Amino acid sequence: MHSFTEKRQKEDPINMVKSIAKNMIDGIFDDLMEKNVLNRDELQKIGEGVSIIVNKTESLLDELTEKTQTTGKILMDHLFNEKKLLSLKSHSENENDESENSESSSLTESEEESEENGDKEKSGSGQALALPPTASQETQSFQPIHKLKLCPPDHFHRLKTKRADEIYPVMEKEDRTRLALIIHNKEFDYLCNRYGSEVDLLGMQDLLENLGYSVVVKVNLTASEMEAVLRQFAARPEHQTSDSTVLVFMSHGVLEGICGTKHTEQEPDILRDDTVFQIFNNRNCQSLRDKPKVIIMQACRGRGDGVVWVTDMEKASACRYDPTSQCYIWSDAVTKTHVEKDFIAFKSSTPHNTSWRMGTNGSLFISQIIYHFKEYSWCHHLEEIFRKVQRSFETPHVLAQMPTIERVSMTRYFYLFPGN
Repeated sequence: MHSFTEKRQKEDPINMVKSIAKNMIDGIFDDLMEKNVLNRDELQKIGEGVSIIVNKTESLLDELTEKTQTTGKILMDHLFNEKKLLSLKSHSENENDESENSESSSLTESEEESEENGDKEKSGSGQALALPPTASQETQSFQPIHKLKLCPPDHFHRLKTKRADEIYPVMEKEDRTRLALIIHNKEFDYLCNRYGSEVDLLGMQDLLENLGYSVVVKVNLTASEMEAVLRQFAARPEHQTSDSTVLVFMSHGVLEGICGTKHTEQEPDILRDDTVFQIFNNRNCQSLRDKPKVIIMQACRGRGDGVVWVTDMEKASACRYDPTSQCYIWSDAVTKTHVEKDFIAFKSSTPHNTSWRMGTNGSLFISQIIYHFKEYSWCHHLEEIFRKVQRSFETPHVLAQMPTIERVSMTRYFYLFPGN
């Protein structure tokens, strides 16, 4: 009969693995000797190396076993400590709306991927990131959450008074009701799911809430559902006592606009840019008249990796010939009140090109927006912050993209003055 110690050794999984590995390697060595591939001296040297590896592996496993309890405590602290997690709240559009269920922030991409192309996924972890522009875009490591820098009250009042005619009015913090909307499409019926995008959602929600906005989050919508949500949001009474609004779209995209969850090439499901601007223009959303309307879009605009802007000469020209004056008259679509005014759109790439997303850090574009807003919104106006984000992409890396500022109709500088 075997002794108790011998029995424990036999049942030890490490010894079992060593035994299996030894038998397998012995069989390989026998075949190599039999077929004269290696001689006895060569086999002896290889055997010594294998023995070292096996013994070192056993020592490593022993050390890991001893540290398992401590490691587990650290992981539990990070995963379940509420103070270390961002709250992912979904504010209902009205009392009768059902609140959206937010998904966890676990990421499942193993490498960089284009918004248009699906890669193999593996699980990881994610928090809302604010990544400094000095870090390599492709290799930015997981970094702690960057805190929003607040604007000192004296700087706020001095600038607000000195440049009153140049900046958009800022309502008193106690009385204003700022609203922001995030539409986050992660799961699609026919396109690949946007794994890793939860990081962007968490980061943007945290940023906007710290900037004083109540954030409405809607997820996984078709184009018609997105349009309905936008119309409901534009009709919110809170806009009357707000000084601005922010709309954030995160989805797959094409040149024509944002993809809904049922999009295919054969049956497009697209929310077009014009639809967004029309819903919030001065004709349809008078509560936001003369107030900044900021649109941020994280989505592809094609499959290219860098093309120039071109004019589409096939489209009809926005002019007509007047026989009375015998000249061409160009339509500016301007009346006593500008139909479209106080807008600015910031898109993650140039037309026809891809936007990149990383498995652990979310998209390059959103991470840079979060960093630069938290770093500079206390002292710089919005357009300057956007330009700083653009400059962080100025030197092309392996994953090249260039964010674009578009359709700007803002007539003043928009300062956020965080903390005021």
